[in-house]
Amino acid sequence: MPSVIVMGGSLGGLTAALVLRDAGCDVRVFERSSSALQARGAGIAALDATLRYLTERGACRAEDVCASTGWIRFLGADGGIRHEQRHRYRFSSWNTIYRSLLRLFGAGRYLLGREVVAFTQPAGDGAEAGGVDVALADGSRARADLLVCADGVGSTARARLLPGVTPSYAGYVAWRGTLPERCLSPATREALDDAITYQVLERSHILVYPIPGLDGSLAPGDRLVNLVWYVNVAAGPELGRLMTGRDGIRRTVTLPPGAVAGHAVAAMRRTAAEVLAAPIAEVVTGVAEPFVQVIYDIEVPRMAFGRACLIGDAAFAVRPHAAAGTAKAAEDG
Repeated sequence: MPSVIVMGGSLGGLTAALVLRDAGCDVRVFERSSSALQARGAGIAALDATLRYLTERGACRAEDVCASTGWIRFLGADGGIRHEQRHRYRFSSWNTIYRSLLRLFGAGRYLLGREVVAFTQPAGDGAEAGGVDVALADGSRARADLLVCADGVGSTARARLLPGVTPSYAGYVAWRGTLPERCLSPATREALDDAITYQVLERSHILVYPIPGLDGSLAPGDRLVNLVWYVNVAAGPELGRLMTGRDGIRRTVTLPPGAVAGHAVAAMRRTAAEVLAAPIAEVVTGVAEPFVQVIYDIEVPRMAFGRACLIGDAAFAVRPHAAAGTAKAAEDG
């Protein structure tokens, strides 16, 4: 039975682990986080590829894990509808898809606190050849026939395999967050009902849509409203100030919920109140702990390296506008 280590336990890594397990491999997932993963506020548009394993092999229906909307709607600054058209979308949350996949894989071989810091592929014809030796941060070692590197846009595996390839900042960030649907005023719930709602601004745009609640509930009122607001931020000191959290630590990819400096949150809320349509502004200003995701471009010349490979954002980062990032990671798996 071929043995596999999957480095990184997010959606792409979990999908790869499930497919390889079903193919008859002995699979372990090494996740560097010491606690169960959670991505509060991470709504996702659920494309068929994202849901493929759950629906084809997991006895799950799309409607069990996705909210849906029937309209695309654009609002003006005055809150009036500038354009709308019928188009059905499905939306889920990172948490909901992750929990569904992990439940199918099982916790026994999903190992937390296992950070891969190095790996080698011994050459030659001896007993050690033909596999991958993995070194962990705790000093332990592991070995497998195949290493699947699914460790995200800041991939240390990619840095090791392709040291000349680095992420390129796209020039803007996404403010993200969620608000319980029940917290919205009746007028705002009506304005946002059954739609993915956009507002286009000068050199910016924002969108809001419903996703499952933190417990996975899809009942109206129990759902969350997810926001994504794209804002240009100049590289250098301006980006550095934004990405330096309350604790004084500078993050490069994501400043998580609760970590954004108070002055940055206050400035974002003031701008929202000044320029956004009232229903969208109510969502933005109501989010208790907004967070920031830096948008990067990354592409690699190859994904396979002997018995190691890169998948998901470790290989190619897809900008979020096409709703394809999680779909691509799942399809890579």
